[in-house]
Amino acid sequence: MGSIDTPMFRQYLELKDQHPECLMFFRMGDFYELFFDDAVVAAEILELTLTSRNKNAPNPIPMAGIPHHALPGYLRTMTEAGFKVAIADQVEDPRTAKGLVRREVVRVVTPGVGMNPDDLAPREACWLAGVHRERKTWGVALLDVSTGELRVTEMKDIAAVADELGRVEPREVVISESLSAEELEAPLKGAAITRLDEGDFEVDAAITALCEHFEVADLRGFGCDGLRPGLAAAWAALDYATKNSRSELPHLSRIRPYTVSHCMVLDQATRRNLELTRPMRGTGRKGTLIHLLDRTATAMGGRLLRDWLAYPLLDIGRIQARQDGVAALAADNALRRELRGLLREVSDLERIGGKVAQGTAGARDLVGLRNSLEALPRVFELLKGLQAFARHVPQDLAGEVSKDIGDWLVADPPQQITEGGVIREGQDAALDELIGLSRDGKSMIAAMEERERKATGISSLKIRFNRVMGYYIEITRANLHKVPESYLRKQTLKNNERYFTPELKEFEEKILNADERRKALEYERFVELRERVAEQLGRIQGLARMVAAVDALAGLAEVAVDNRYVRPTVNDSKDLAIVAGRHPVVEQMNLGERFVPNDIALSHEGRRFLIVTGPNMSGKSTSMRQVALIVLMAQMGSFVPAESATVGLCDRIFTRVGASDDLTSGQSTFMVEMSETANILHHATDRSLVVMDEIGRGTSTYDGLAIAWAVAEAIHDRIQSRCLFATHYHELTELADRKDHVANVSVAVSEWGEKIIFLRTLKEGGASRSYGIQCARLAGMPRPVISRAKALLKRLEQHAASNPRDQLTLFGGGGEEAAEEAAAPEPAAPVATAEDKLREALALIDPNTLSPFKALEVIFHLKGLA
Repeated sequence: MGSIDTPMFRQYLELKDQHPECLMFFRMGDFYELFFDDAVVAAEILELTLTSRNKNAPNPIPMAGIPHHALPGYLRTMTEAGFKVAIADQVEDPRTAKGLVRREVVRVVTPGVGMNPDDLAPREACWLAGVHRERKTWGVALLDVSTGELRVTEMKDIAAVADELGRVEPREVVISESLSAEELEAPLKGAAITRLDEGDFEVDAAITALCEHFEVADLRGFGCDGLRPGLAAAWAALDYATKNSRSELPHLSRIRPYTVSHCMVLDQATRRNLELTRPMRGTGRKGTLIHLLDRTATAMGGRLLRDWLAYPLLDIGRIQARQDGVAALAADNALRRELRGLLREVSDLERIGGKVAQGTAGARDLVGLRNSLEALPRVFELLKGLQAFARHVPQDLAGEVSKDIGDWLVADPPQQITEGGVIREGQDAALDELIGLSRDGKSMIAAMEERERKATGISSLKIRFNRVMGYYIEITRANLHKVPESYLRKQTLKNNERYFTPELKEFEEKILNADERRKALEYERFVELRERVAEQLGRIQGLARMVAAVDALAGLAEVAVDNRYVRPTVNDSKDLAIVAGRHPVVEQMNLGERFVPNDIALSHEGRRFLIVTGPNMSGKSTSMRQVALIVLMAQMGSFVPAESATVGLCDRIFTRVGASDDLTSGQSTFMVEMSETANILHHATDRSLVVMDEIGRGTSTYDGLAIAWAVAEAIHDRIQSRCLFATHYHELTELADRKDHVANVSVAVSEWGEKIIFLRTLKEGGASRSYGIQCARLAGMPRPVISRAKALLKRLEQHAASNPRDQLTLFGGGGEEAAEEAAAPEPAAPVATAEDKLREALALIDPNTLSPFKALEVIFHLKGLA
């Protein structure tokens, strides 16, 4: 085999064959090395220098490496790029190994499993999702190994599955080989998809395995025994995580069923358009709603708040319970400040618990746990007098766990738990002796040396040490007559003799191995402590959930006080009334002008469909999005930016805002717009809130107008949702005269000569014009273009009514011939009364038909163009 026929490479290839889908990080001394194609891939992703082994051989082996202490950062980069990594570590001490050091794959790190919790985004869950279909039912499981959270649910169609996965943004999804992933790819952008054998999803085997894991006879106690495809997905995810992490994951002690029908549904487009957790442009969290709302003091509180934002409630009682908590803390500034100060002393109990269960927690983790548990009594003491927090105050604070850790561990332990310095003195007599020997060996030798000098009368007597001889007493030849008979000769040299005594020999045996034995015994005692803590993990996890809820509510209270938010009224109606509402994110931006609040009133029995007109840049989109955000915030239990707000429960919020291509799927801007609009028409209900902005802009004027009209009619007549419908098609304002529940509002504009001033407030009635050319001028369009546009607009307005088919000549050029053609008189159009037009239009309308072409004919008749 040439250069690879060595013991080391045979070992490497054997491990690589066991994990062909992974990049192999192979430990060699102080480095992890990669070879062959793995090295080529890693060098590109990690920006490493690609070298080679056996450079002078006919076929040198590509090689790249990283320092072992830098592994976490490189792992994070690889998993974020969608790769799996097998960690092959040295599992025996190279100093004592006979021959080749034995290596084994100690864990497999994938995008959803195996990362050290310290290297994960602290305020985001690390979800591994499982998806399985049985007949017409889809099962979805969500597993976060870092915290021990396992959820399971079921759905009726792939669209709902896609929405749910898009909502939680899993890092990785496991599916069976037979399941098509095409419909999941759009919501799973950035997530890795891993295919498993069909047998990994066998339902009955999955139920049996889950019962064994949770040590129960059946799953009825968890309330999920009937969720067959969901349980298959749960076991596939759990088994995949167990195998890769090389741990039984004992902190996964429960499985929680949930139903998406109990929460507001937010599809991918809505989450994107409202910028809930990701900005539409750029990266990070700045400019998002979660960035504004997250004032939590702990990482677990931040994760829970993000969960609340992803799952707004449909249960009025639960909404009001959260509001009560926010109100209680918002009303007492001193209590809230003290509470939040204490919470800052609380570590991430959920992820520390996960590390404890998997045997990876270090001494600093346990000290963090101890400090957290010591802070909790005061946290819950502050809350005892608040009725809203009665269910968040536990009876058991696990004080003995804190004491046990405090008794055994030093206050500031080192990072490495195998290097000693971790255990307090006074806890273990054998360990204390070893610590004393290791630390005080030199002073003990000095004391023995002084004692022997006095006993023998030899002032030059020395006790020395070397690696060959060990410890010995050295005496010069001039003093040999004073050597006691109890001294045993060890070595004779030219100028002196070397001796040892039984006492010195006994001391040598102790001192030479004391440091290593001390480290080993300290580690043994630490592991025993960690195992005792693991036995109390259920109690710690319960405390963590309570602390997270308290922290999330305290954070929302802080936001409410700082930003002048009010408690909204949430009821079971289908109405919506917001007085002086504000966009929570935009009002915090430094835009150089004061944010102008707006009122919105929608009623199912009254006006529920508002057509919003006004110029670009005037604030239409901001005003509409702020309504959606206020509704969402109200149903997650938060206070809202307004003077008052009454929100009838919304089962879904839909937004169709902005324009974007989806190049990865080959969809144009218009196709994306139409797909999102179709989704709304298929899934909205009379309890939904629909926000639509500029439907139909991606095609010709008449096509777009027809589609917009037909969509508006469908929402008004058939679906009956509460709807804000922004448009530049002023023809749509005529719907207010034809439909009982439609009204027109527009963004107020003040004109001063050729200048326009956006007043940023909504007023009753439609806009008289779009001010597009003025907006173009404000955007810096060249003056000649603005002048030409004004001339063309004037001609269009003059000729549109008399001969719309001749508009092409208006854009034939800028010369005199075009101007003469444009000015030429047109044949007189047939005269038709308004009554004639209305009669013809009404004759075309079939209430059971939503054809855009029929709508087009209606529009043409109404405008006298047919």
